[in-house]
Amino acid sequence: MTDLNQTLKVAIEAARKAGAVLQEWSKKFTVKEKSRANLVTEADVNAQEAIVSVIRASFPDHSFLGEEDLNIAGAKSENRWIIDPLDGTTNYVHGFPFYAVSIALECSGLLTVAVIYDPTRDEVFSAIKGQGAFLNGKPITPSEIGPLSDGFCVASLPVGAKGNELQVTQFLRVLPHARTVQRTGSAALNLSYVACGRIDAYWSGSLKPWDQAGGALIVTEAGGRISKMDGSTFDVDLPNLLASNGRGLHNELSALLSAK
Repeated sequence: MTDLNQTLKVAIEAARKAGAVLQEWSKKFTVKEKSRANLVTEADVNAQEAIVSVIRASFPDHSFLGEEDLNIAGAKSENRWIIDPLDGTTNYVHGFPFYAVSIALECSGLLTVAVIYDPTRDEVFSAIKGQGAFLNGKPITPSEIGPLSDGFCVASLPVGAKGNELQVTQFLRVLPHARTVQRTGSAALNLSYVACGRIDAYWSGSLKPWDQAGGALIVTEAGGRISKMDGSTFDVDLPNLLASNGRGLHNELSALLSAK
């Protein structure tokens, strides 16, 4: 049986190593276009290689799924590492300091270990299933904001949005009901901020597993709530997420986001 505390230490080591790679490359990378407004850099690839190298040294038979064409089937396929070496690439490219490394371990379909590392602030958000969530080793909890009218909310919009997408409609639908609705560009940090009370709620309909896996566990272990936007059970492999402090605003948002 995997020692989850030791596993967390390995994940933190991998995240910190990747973060160092990102900071080293931040002034010298070149940019390629994957698609409009969807950027990839040498930094992404090198950071991912650093993560895989650290983890495989301890767990050579585990599987991997990651943003930069990473899909490795291991001998123990029930253990799957879900990795985003650079969540917030556009922010990173423009020198906007809101990006992170995200690493999660899924065991037999359950998220069990998560680390999100912000190298610009040296903040490590972490969680082990059943053991709570932490920021630099100290326990965290969500905010106590109740009604949506008092809520600081963040939403993701699709890459290259043209304005007629459902997610844009949802954003505009919520806007007059919340204290504020922002768009920041890093799902991993948005979820981490929900977990520690800096943000009251966050939703998205366009995330990949590596964008949301680590943050989803950190939110729930902190005492927050994760669901699909209609309030049903969250699935890390589907692009449908609503995260909140678990107070009344979760249901208010769910009603607005799922309205026809």
